[in-house]
Amino acid sequence: MGTATDPAALRRIEDVLDQIRPAIRADGGDVELVGFDETAGRVEVRMVGACYACPMSMATLRAGIEQRLRLSVPSVRSVAAVE
Repeated sequence: MGTATDPAALRRIEDVLDQIRPAIRADGGDVELVGFDETAGRVEVRMVGACYACPMSMATLRAGIEQRLRLSVPSVRSVAAVE
């Protein structure tokens, strides 16, 4: 993602992901921040471990990760999983 991003926004995104990670890791997976396009409000994450092939990973992405990020970081409008 080529867009310059506010370092404080990236820290807030990582803080939220750090709060979510224990539950994801308990199921053998993890989530990595790939980037954040602040102009579009789009966070890109990579689902790894058991989450990579899990049929529920999109539900986790939308109902868990995206919802928490949108509530905690006002500039986030969407979250997308990338490979």
